[in-house]
Amino acid sequence: MEYFSGSYKHDDVRFLVTLIEPTVTDIQTKEAHIRLGRHYSEMISSEYEPSKEYLDIFYQALELNKHRVAQDVLRLSKAIATQSKPILVSLLRAGTPIGVLVKRTLAYHFDIDAPHYSISIIRDRGIDEKALEHIVTQHPRGELIFIDGWTGKGAIKQELDSFIAHYNQTHNQNLSNALYVLSDIAGVANYSGGYEDYLIPSSALNSTVSGLVSRSILNAHYTHQGEFHGVKFYREFQKSDVSNFYIDIIMQEIIKLDAMHVGSICHANGEIANQMRIYIASLQKRFDISNINYIKPGIGETTRVLLRRDPYKILLRNPSENHVMHIIKLANENNIEIIHDPNLPYSCVGIIKDRA
Repeated sequence: MEYFSGSYKHDDVRFLVTLIEPTVTDIQTKEAHIRLGRHYSEMISSEYEPSKEYLDIFYQALELNKHRVAQDVLRLSKAIATQSKPILVSLLRAGTPIGVLVKRTLAYHFDIDAPHYSISIIRDRGIDEKALEHIVTQHPRGELIFIDGWTGKGAIKQELDSFIAHYNQTHNQNLSNALYVLSDIAGVANYSGGYEDYLIPSSALNSTVSGLVSRSILNAHYTHQGEFHGVKFYREFQKSDVSNFYIDIIMQEIIKLDAMHVGSICHANGEIANQMRIYIASLQKRFDISNINYIKPGIGETTRVLLRRDPYKILLRNPSENHVMHIIKLANENNIEIIHDPNLPYSCVGIIKDRA
């Protein structure tokens, strides 16, 4: 079987996906369909090639936080290295660059050659079961390690828990549902670098930092029974692709680190998770939001609201912080109101328009 690796090196990752050419839906039309009950995963809106000005923000973020990302990746890798026969399964697509970094770090610091797959997981739809079955079949004695970039409200962790529990019961398996992330602001990940909301540079871009791969699409018009979930490959953005550049820069930092003194890994924190639920409920009431999924806490999720959804308002804890520069730029470009809220428990929150 010939694997697809996007724009990454072939040895870095195997995307278990079906390449498709989906019809593009503009953001306003997509949001209207979602409000009428259509699932977001059935549609995809346009991605734009980042401008030089916006790429400069990415480079600034990379310079600002490359050491922090490197430390967190090494913490995760150190924890993963204790597992027997780890099989890396990054959650497409925010988890993919982190999975590539973990794979390379395991090889460099721990002499472990761990297979790395990237598969689709969709809120309310679960994991791509065909992809999961493929991995389990190929590595029946391996320990699956699920990797993502960060948590927001914890919806993907909840989806992962539910799906793996059902899969284990129906397939007589005992797969782990442990999730590894860099930043766990929701307090739900089993392993993380910490709970602080900081700018992971890869969250500032879309496909051009994720192997030129779109988010996953689940639509019977494009994929059929027995096929992996679909993605679009953005060949047209090759000149702006920084996927491998990002990996190389972070790896330069990781190579400098001492694995023995990298610090302790963090675990799920019930107090933080409870505070998250209380705060999200307060935002629902404050802004009269009918659907909790219209509230996106944290830098990573707020960035995606501005790039992929129909934003309503942006809340910032401190507009002068360097790591929210790109948030302010995107909001101003789209005439989205920015509210300064110094009491935010995160750097920022994005709210999607709720026309209910």
